[in-house]
Amino acid sequence: MTCKKIPYTHLVATVWLLSSCYSFTGTNLPPQVKTIQIKTFPNYAPTVNPNLSQAFTNALRDYFQRRTTLSPTNEDGDITIEGEITDYEINPVSEVSGNQAAESRLTVTVKLRYFVKYDKAQNFERSYTEYEDFDRNKSLSSVQDDLVKSIDDKLVQKIFNDTVANW
Repeated sequence: MTCKKIPYTHLVATVWLLSSCYSFTGTNLPPQVKTIQIKTFPNYAPTVNPNLSQAFTNALRDYFQRRTTLSPTNEDGDITIEGEITDYEINPVSEVSGNQAAESRLTVTVKLRYFVKYDKAQNFERSYTEYEDFDRNKSLSSVQDDLVKSIDDKLVQKIFNDTVANW
């Protein structure tokens, strides 16, 4: 019984062919898509966190820049992401006894519009909501930055998966 050796050039060609079909960044973008425009998300929530708009927008831009080969642009991107923060609220979550909440929940909702210049069938508009719970005995100001970062991270991951990752 003999084994045929695969020539090195065939192995290289196979690896090259497979890598051209799949992006190792985890994205599934058409080859003509080279640029992305992520507009600032204004904060239209009834309760306003003055840092939320910039923090969320920067988190979204940074994530896309780290995870894709798309070049950021300020206008006319092959992909455009825009939207607004529509809700930022704090509510009690669980009751201990005597109707006193043990935890509070910070919830953030973002409305997003996604446009692909070369494939209008991929365009969509959707709202995303995420939250974090915290001890009601702590003041919001003492935990707010960490909560917002965690919420932003969750929102950005969902948006990335629904847009360029196609999961």
